Amino acid sequence: MADTVDDNYLLDLITEQRSEILAAKTLISDLDFAYQLQMQEAMNASLGSKSSSKRPATVNRVVPVLESEETGALDFATTLLLEDIARIAMEHTDREQCQAEMRKMKEELDRRIHDQNFANYLLNVPDDEWSKYGDNYEKPYGESYSSSSSSSSSSSSVASSRGLLDSECFRVYSKGLISQERIRDMTVRVAGIGVAVCDPKDNLLFEKTRPLESVVDGKETSCECAELEALVEGLNIALVLGLKKVTFFCADYRLYQYIIRSVAPGSSSMATLVNEVSLLQGKFTCCNPSLLTRNDIKFAFRLAREAIVSQITWPAESENGKCLKETCTICFEDVCVDQMFSVDGCLHRYCFSCMKQDLEIRLLNGNGMQANCPHLGCTSEINIKSCGKFLDSRVIEIISQRIKEASVPVLEKVYCPYSRCSTLMSKSELLKYSEASFFNAKLTGARKCMKCNLFFCINCKVPWHYDMTCYNFRKLNPVLRPDEEMLKSLASKKLWRQCVTCNTMVELAEGCYHITCRCGYEFCYTCGAPWKNKKPTCTCPIWDERNIICNQRQRRR
Repeated sequence: MADTVDDNYLLDLITEQRSEILAAKTLISDLDFAYQLQMQEAMNASLGSKSSSKRPATVNRVVPVLESEETGALDFATTLLLEDIARIAMEHTDREQCQAEMRKMKEELDRRIHDQNFANYLLNVPDDEWSKYGDNYEKPYGESYSSSSSSSSSSSSVASSRGLLDSECFRVYSKGLISQERIRDMTVRVAGIGVAVCDPKDNLLFEKTRPLESVVDGKETSCECAELEALVEGLNIALVLGLKKVTFFCADYRLYQYIIRSVAPGSSSMATLVNEVSLLQGKFTCCNPSLLTRNDIKFAFRLAREAIVSQITWPAESENGKCLKETCTICFEDVCVDQMFSVDGCLHRYCFSCMKQDLEIRLLNGNGMQANCPHLGCTSEINIKSCGKFLDSRVIEIISQRIKEASVPVLEKVYCPYSRCSTLMSKSELLKYSEASFFNAKLTGARKCMKCNLFFCINCKVPWHYDMTCYNFRKLNPVLRPDEEMLKSLASKKLWRQCVTCNTMVELAEGCYHITCRCGYEFCYTCGAPWKNKKPTCTCPIWDERNIICNQRQRRR
C-alpha cells in the first residue's frame, strides 16, 4: 500500500514539474514576442519622426529580454528536462505494467497449483464415495473446500489455495551454453542461458531464454561462468515469482562442488558468481542444490540452445518472402531456419540435405544401427522418428529396425517365422506376452507373435504344431524348408561355419581360425570345436599363411 502511495506522489510530482517547465517556456516565448512588438513600434516611431520633426517623440518602455544565445541554450535545457521527465514517466508506466503482469503471473501460478492439488485429492477419493457424491465435489479457487452437504464422510479438506506458493517446493533448472558457430564466412563464439521453473511434479510453469555475452572486458566467458550466470538468473526469477522453497539443479559436478563450498573457485569472476548464488539462497525459506545428469536438464538445455540459435540467424529474402537464415556447418550454405535439423542432446544443427545424405550413407555402409550426430566426436543419438521432414518413410522404417536389432542382445533375438511378418522380438519379452494367451508356454515352446498375433514354435522356428511335440514334428518333417536348404547349401559352398550357441553364420575373411562370435562363444573355424580358457580343444592348425601374409601384402599395395 505504501509503495502505491509513493508511486502516485511521484507521478503527481512529475506532472506538476512538467507543467511548470512548460509554463516557464511559454512565458519566455511571450516575453520574446513582446520584445519584438516593442522593437517594431520603436522603428515605426523613428520613421515617423523624420516626416514631422515637431511631433514629440514617443517614449517606449523596453522590457529586458534574454540574448538569442541565452534563449537557445535555455530552450535546449528545457527540451532535455522535458525528455528526462518523459523518460521517467515512461519508466514509471513500464514498471507499473511489469508489476501488474507479475501479479497476474503469481495468481495464475497459484491457481495452477490449486487445481493440481485438488485433482490429486480427487484421485484419492474412494470409488464408493465418488459414485455417491462425485458430482458434488467442488473447490473454487480462493475458497475453502466444500462437497455435498448430505455426506459427512466426504468432509475432508484440501489445503487452502492461500499460501500455496509458500508451502510447495519448486524446481529450478538452469543451463548456460557456449558454442563456436558459423555465420556465413565467419566463425563466432556465442553464449546463451535458459531457465525453467517447474512444480514438484516437473510440470513446466515458467521459462526464459536470454543471450549471454561471450566476451567480458576482453576475456572470454568460461563454460562454468555461463552455468553460474544461468543459475543466478534462475534464482532471481524464483524470487520475482514469490517462491519460498526451491531446489535448483546442476548438471556439472565441479559447479556443484563450488556451490556446496567443497572446492574453491579457480578465478575471481567465478568466486563472485558463487557468492551471489549464496546470497540469493539466503533469501529463500529453503533453497538446496541437487546434482543431475545433462540429459535431465531438458527444459533449460533446449532454452539455452534457442538463445544461441537466435544470435546466429539473420533476416533475408527467399522465394516465399522474408525468413531467417542460418549457415550449415557441413555444406556452408545459407539455409532457412525452418530447413535446419537440431540434434537432440547437443547444440549441433545441420540442413535437411546434409542430414539426409549422412543417414542414407550410414544405411548403405551398414551403419544404420548407429544414428549419431554427424559432428566429429559427438555421440548424441538422433531420434529417427523426428527425421520425417527429410527422410522417406521406408528409410526411417529400415533404420528403426536396425537400431532395434542392435538394442536386442544376440542370444535374445527371435524372429517371427511367418514370411509376411518376420518381426524381431526379444525372447524374454515374447515369453511374457505369450504366457497371457497360452498355458505353460515356457515348457511347450509356444509363442505368440507380438505383431501379427499368430502362434509359432520357438524351438522349431515354424508355425505352431498343435497336438504335437517338437520331437514328433521333427520326426514327421525331417526335410528342411526351402529357405533353410538354400542357406545350408550356400554355407557349404562358401565354407561358412555356424555358431552352435546363437546359430549365426560366420565367414572367415582374414586372420586366424580362432573365432569369437558376437554372442561371445569361441570355437575353431576348421572343425567347430569349442575353445576353453583361450585354448583350443582340437588339434587343428590355428592359422594359415594365406589368410595372414596375403592380406598383409594386399594392404601394402
